[in-house]
Amino acid sequence: MIGKSLFIKKSNSEIILVQIYFDDFIFGGTKDSLCEEFAVAIQGQFEMSMMGEHSFFVGLQVKQSKDGIFLCQSKYCKEILKKFEMESCKEASTPMPSSSYMAANVAGKRGCKLDRKSTSGTCHLLGSSLISWHSKK
Repeated sequence: MIGKSLFIKKSNSEIILVQIYFDDFIFGGTKDSLCEEFAVAIQGQFEMSMMGEHSFFVGLQVKQSKDGIFLCQSKYCKEILKKFEMESCKEASTPMPSSSYMAANVAGKRGCKLDRKSTSGTCHLLGSSLISWHSKK
């Protein structure tokens, strides 16, 4: 298990990954037979419909090719811009001013040195890749 919702099973040199998100999940592996075995086992325990190859999952667009699996959030970003009527806004190369004050926090203690307010945040990973993050004071 990696995190609380990504499960990995290795069998010799083959691997299967299962990502659970509320009442939905996605799985894939390096060998079709592993995926077929998993589908049969899970269908014996739960009511499930097989959707085939995913092209969209939890805000991520999924593109599979012989070169690999590629993830993108452009559709999700466009939906957010539309929701807040910001489709015509201009892109920015960085989401914050480059002149802002950032202090290193080598001791690992939380808090903003400028206004002394506490900060917190989360990172959401798919395997070892960051897919979303959140921070607040």
